[in-house]
Amino acid sequence: MGPDYSLEQALMARGARLIAGVDEVGRGPLAGPVTAAAVILDPEAIPEGINDSKKLGVKRRRMLEEALTASAQVSVAHASVEEIDQINILQASHLAMMRAISALPVRPDHVLIDGNKIPKGLNLPATAVVKGDARSLSIGAASIVAKIARDAIMEDLAQQFPGYGWESNAGYPTKAHRSALHDLGVTPHHRRSFGPVRNILCRDEN
Repeated sequence: MGPDYSLEQALMARGARLIAGVDEVGRGPLAGPVTAAAVILDPEAIPEGINDSKKLGVKRRRMLEEALTASAQVSVAHASVEEIDQINILQASHLAMMRAISALPVRPDHVLIDGNKIPKGLNLPATAVVKGDARSLSIGAASIVAKIARDAIMEDLAQQFPGYGWESNAGYPTKAHRSALHDLGVTPHHRRSFGPVRNILCRDEN
């Protein structure tokens, strides 16, 4: 069973018209930004096959991202490596979410946020939905858009900093990435507040 539109329909029954699903990608990587997307689906034109982006292949994700860009209200935003190191990954994820919501071309009546916390300062009615990308079509759509956007950034950075495998691991701490970090050192795009990166920096200082 994949996500459905029941959460959105319940909100519509209570008078909400524009409902945004919001999700982030990139909390776990050692490198690169954290990326969030906000998506307001058109109830009359929901692409088939939306699911948690982690459960979809690359080709299917790209097809759905193109369909969503054509049929829905979509926005993408990021929080930088510097911001992650300054305010921690959870707060940076929420910052990226807030930016994505603010960047939507229309103001939603209600926001469905993936996870168990609503970003502080969000000035809109909102509901936190645990495992939302597997429950809500709007959140699942946002997970797809965010994943495509962040992967593209990491593929571009992989060409500037070859050897870390970012084009395939997207900055996550795979064995190959950890090995490259050990052998090649820390780049400007590594998160210095994350343990494996901090350990390399401490090693190099000694």
